[in-house]
Amino acid sequence: MKIAPREAYGRALVELGRENDDIVVLDADVAKASMTSLFKEAFPDRFFDLGIAESDIMATGAGFALAGKIPFVNAYANFLLGNGWEQLRLSICYSRQNVKIVGHNIGASSGKDGPTHLPLEDIALARVIPGLLVLEPADAIETRKATRALAAYAGPAYMRVGRMPTPVVTREDDPFVLGRANICRPGQDVTIVACGCMTAKALEAAAELAARGLEAEVINLHTIKPLDEEILLASARKTRAVATAEEHSVCGGMGGAVAEFLAARCPVPVRAIGSQDIFGICASYEDIQEFFGMTSAKIVEEAETACAMRDGRPAAPRC
Repeated sequence: MKIAPREAYGRALVELGRENDDIVVLDADVAKASMTSLFKEAFPDRFFDLGIAESDIMATGAGFALAGKIPFVNAYANFLLGNGWEQLRLSICYSRQNVKIVGHNIGASSGKDGPTHLPLEDIALARVIPGLLVLEPADAIETRKATRALAAYAGPAYMRVGRMPTPVVTREDDPFVLGRANICRPGQDVTIVACGCMTAKALEAAAELAARGLEAEVINLHTIKPLDEEILLASARKTRAVATAEEHSVCGGMGGAVAEFLAARCPVPVRAIGSQDIFGICASYEDIQEFFGMTSAKIVEEAETACAMRDGRPAAPRC
């Protein structure tokens, strides 16, 4: 079953709006794409469309927070973090304002709009700011849980929300705690750390690896900052080989955060799956994921390479 995380996000906002009059939603002229249109229909007096003005929407969100509201600020991720970064850093995070920033059309999902519309750097831009919580849920079920958790969280946060229908890999009764990762599949031979839609691909890769005699432990790292250091350390010490998978650049993204932590606490081979310091192309969602290597086949390849590096064996030749 596939469900678009943005649909779950829009419905969760409506749920929250019914429960709490302090919830307000700001949008940058993308209400249909972000599904905040559902909140607009239910609570038109608490919905504010500021147009294509990402810097303004960040600062306005800070103002709502100062007035005691809980603002959810929405726009395409690349423009929201790119254009609004200074306001996010100073007006929201430096001032410790209770603003929830939500980036849409993440990763490769806007491929037909061209490279300028591919948010492949937003995690890096977000996680470098002190005090900013950063997360990317794995699927629609987890997106709903994350949205509700953010409303209860006191402080600034950035969440990536997927546009495309994504396989549902979590369950309603799975625990969701900000800052605590979940093990989707236990294993002892290699660790695969994934977030967002790449969690489903990591599970596909784990099944293929099992057929090849390698039992992979798959970690759903829905909270990228702060890292769940305990679960990462325990898994890395057990397997001694790690692969990370994200719909983002490998420069400064989730994989970078994991590698930085393990380099200091448990140095093991870490192979990163994501865009490799290049801009994207104009193509379909599936073709762009293939172009960047955001595939289960690539995860299998890099997981096997990590194991070969750990064992001192030459990696398999690549075509």
